[in-house]
Amino acid sequence: MKMLRTTILTTLLLAVLSMPALAQTKIASVDMEKLFKGYWKTKQAEVDLNKRATELQKEIKDMADGLDKQQTAYSQLLDQANDQALSAEERGKRRQAAADKLKDINSSKVAIEQFNRQAQSQVIDQRQRMTAKLVSAIQQAVGEKAKAGGYSLVVNSSVTEAVVYTSGDDLTDDVLKQLNINAPIDLAQPSEVAPITTLLSATNGPALDLNPH
Repeated sequence: MKMLRTTILTTLLLAVLSMPALAQTKIASVDMEKLFKGYWKTKQAEVDLNKRATELQKEIKDMADGLDKQQTAYSQLLDQANDQALSAEERGKRRQAAADKLKDINSSKVAIEQFNRQAQSQVIDQRQRMTAKLVSAIQQAVGEKAKAGGYSLVVNSSVTEAVVYTSGDDLTDDVLKQLNINAPIDLAQPSEVAPITTLLSATNGPALDLNPH
């Protein structure tokens, strides 16, 4: 199926380029993936997302620590409820206290799970909005560079199935240079910023998967 799709794309591209009007079209290419990863604002956005993820991780851990304390207290109450050294009346009070504590534990578990879902949704939404804004800025920069160079068609070379062949100029480095012209010093040089793929996890608490699916 992939071979068939490539063959079809090749045939279509050759057919298009054979048309008189498009044969004279000035074509260029850009690597959108390289532009996105190399744009300094992408790196800054990753830093901001990591910071928010760390804050959420702390909140989840605090909630999980509170749950641990409740579970410890519940175990102690159960032991006391079965302690024959206590009177029947006292053991009955401990059993009731244990039952109440168990309700609190269940409520805390529900609260942690709900917070996790909300936190996950919040981070995913923030990432999607960030990505859309960055892509829009990159597309605008590509458009400006293409217009200045007299290009009427720019293809994305990082989408290998869409670009079968092009002999046009590669504008990637020029666009990236323009995008990073006002970058802060600490973000101006290429560097690897850890992507938001970390799982926020806490003791006895569900993990927060920050990867959009």
